[in-house]
Amino acid sequence: MTLRNFARLFFDIYYAISIIYNMFKKIAFICQNFNIKGEFVKFECLKEGNINQTFLVTFIENKQIRRYVLQKINSYVFKNPEKLMENIISVTNHIKNKIKYDTYRHVLEFLPCKNEYYYIDNQCNYWRIYKFINNSVTFNNPECLDIVYEAGYQFGKFQCYLNDFDLTKLYPTIKDFHNTKIRYKNLIFSAFKNSNNRLERVKDQLSYLISRKNLASYYIDLIERGDIPFRVTHNDTKCNNVLFDINTKKSLTVIDLDTVMKGIIGYDFGDSARSICSTCDEDELDTSKIDFDIKRFDSFCNGFLSQTKDILTLNEKTTLYLAPAVMCYELAVRFLTDYLDGDLYFKCDYLEHNFDRAKAQIALLKKIEDKNELIQNTIKKYL
Repeated sequence: MTLRNFARLFFDIYYAISIIYNMFKKIAFICQNFNIKGEFVKFECLKEGNINQTFLVTFIENKQIRRYVLQKINSYVFKNPEKLMENIISVTNHIKNKIKYDTYRHVLEFLPCKNEYYYIDNQCNYWRIYKFINNSVTFNNPECLDIVYEAGYQFGKFQCYLNDFDLTKLYPTIKDFHNTKIRYKNLIFSAFKNSNNRLERVKDQLSYLISRKNLASYYIDLIERGDIPFRVTHNDTKCNNVLFDINTKKSLTVIDLDTVMKGIIGYDFGDSARSICSTCDEDELDTSKIDFDIKRFDSFCNGFLSQTKDILTLNEKTTLYLAPAVMCYELAVRFLTDYLDGDLYFKCDYLEHNFDRAKAQIALLKKIEDKNELIQNTIKKYL
């Protein structure tokens, strides 16, 4: 190795160490504002989730290890972090009052910073922290039917806990989040604007989504006619937003509550079925591998409807069957819109990531529509 190369290597190592050290000091300082007892010893970045920046932080207090989840709230996505945290605290407190036992394992517990549940740093970034639930695990794409059942059960339980929640207390953290009509209009506008010169590349996918635009209005029309009621909805019901006990594999609680808002049951049911019953990840490159697993859907319905069938109205029950297709369509529209806009919303690992995600959702949507009759019969079985 030449002296010049050695000097460059030394500089790169020194630079990397200085970045880690400065980050260590910054995270330690932020945590101190939440009055956590003990000594801050380490942090690690968590890559789960496409929106917020997340860290697992470790403290030692009286020789006991205490772990917490620290997050920097994405203020581009969430324009009003104060109201977002009000939503979360209201919902978690309501669930705590319903559980009344072992709440540490069955509901997230956020730590206060003075009189609020967030800290604002000198760059106007919002931070929050909650207790890490020990001996817990998440699953991204479960094939085990018991895990699928438990995920459905836990999302259904979430609905039951909040069935009597006062909806006027909830702030819309993302306006028109599941308004698929508006999502569709945004897609058309982004295609017309073509600000990143990507339209030619996506013309086949765009054409298909335009041909299925009736899915964009299905639930919105029901809402506007007053045919189905509003509820508290999680709005991001993927399996990895359920915590499981690492030993028993029983579900513990629902996490990632940023998008808890007023919504309809089809949002949570459909998005969960769409994600859990897909045989592949959301960014699968080989779309020929993508399918909608009816066996998983059967287990999911069993779990979800075992908790919700007695609180659902007749119209909710009879319109559930189209929820997986509507939510799959919506996500395909969102991914393609973000790709056309220059990848402003979702985290991307590479340049074409959102485009690949959109193609995967379109492939899944086609499989869901092919199995429409099986989906209807499965729902009827558990109702």
